[in-house]
Order: sequence, then structure tokens, then C-alpha cells
Amino acid sequence: MDSVRTQTVGTFLDELASANSAPGGGAASALAGAMGAALVAMVAQLTLGRKKYAQVEDEMRRLLARAEAARAELTKLADLDAEVFNRVMEAYRMPKGTEVERAERARAIQAALKDATHVPLRVAEQAVHVLALAQEAADKGNVNVISDAGAGVVLADAALEMAALNVAINLALIEDEEFSREARRQLEAYRAERDRLKAPVLETVYRRIGGS
Repeated sequence: MDSVRTQTVGTFLDELASANSAPGGGAASALAGAMGAALVAMVAQLTLGRKKYAQVEDEMRRLLARAEAARAELTKLADLDAEVFNRVMEAYRMPKGTEVERAERARAIQAALKDATHVPLRVAEQAVHVLALAQEAADKGNVNVISDAGAGVVLADAALEMAALNVAINLALIEDEEFSREARRQLEAYRAERDRLKAPVLETVYRRIGGS
């Protein structure tokens, strides 16, 4: 599969809808987060250079840089998700005719599943970061595009829950209980931070849309 950066939207959607297992929900979750970061970046771009927002110029420049960094990371994770899924499939295709082959195959499957769990956890972490960036955009960004900060929140929220689904399906197959406990702990921490951020940011967006 070509990098998501070089594909057209139509090509990516065709691949997503195809009978191929990758790209799938993991890549889609990363791209949802990347779109959220892109919208935050857009709010910052459309705030910069406006006389009305001159007092937040430096903050918007920093916000833009952080949002663009998050977008780049999430885009990379979309590609990486497909790569690690293919590694899982390769492990399942390993020979299993002898006891030694079966043992080696089992080890390879477990290692690949752990790699495939780390990627959506990184997506969830970045999604929380996008939510925090959206908060700053909602608080101080150009009110004429403030709805886009809210849209970034919704996309980041979706990215996190989609990533959580991918974590869950991998953990169901992972035998290392300590690894699974730590992955669940991380995920719950990201969800808690999401819950802390989401509603206040959307309330700010709607309040500023209403002119208050």
C-alpha cells in the first residue's frame, strides 16, 4: 500500500472498502486524528496576521507548530498501523508442521500482536494531545472559524475510541497479562484525559459561536 500522504482520498477510501484487511480501522483512526490536528492548525493559520488577534500572535504560532507536528505523527501512524497488521498476518502464516515450528510461530504472533497494540496506543496518546491543542484554539482562535476547533475535538475523540477498539481486539489475543494490564491502564488514562477536555472545549466553541 502506498503511503497515505501520497494517495488521493478516493484511493484510500477504495482500499478501506476493499476485501483487503489493511488499511482498516487503525489507519482510519490515525487519519481521523490527523484531520483533527489539521483543523486546529487551520484555526491557528486564520488567526495569525489578524489585527483583532494580535495579542495572541505568538501563542498561535506555537499552536500551529504543535498541531502540525501532531498531524505529521498521526499520518505516520496511519501507515505504521497497516505495516504492523501485515506483520501479524505474516506471523499467522508461518509453518506449524512441527512442535518447534509451532512454538516459533506462537512467539512471532505474540510479538507482532504487541507491536500492533503499541500503534493504536500511540494514536490514542496523540488524540488526547490534539484535544488539548483544540482547547487553546477554541479559547483564543479566530471566532469566525471557531467551529473548526470544535470539529477537531470531535475527530480527535473519534480517533481515540477507534484506537481503543483496536487495542481491545489485540489484547483479547495477547497472553502476556502484565502487558495487557499496562496497555489497559494507559488507555484508561487517555480516556480520562479525553473526558476532562472534551465537554469544556465544545462548550467554549458553542459559547463563542453564540457571541458570549
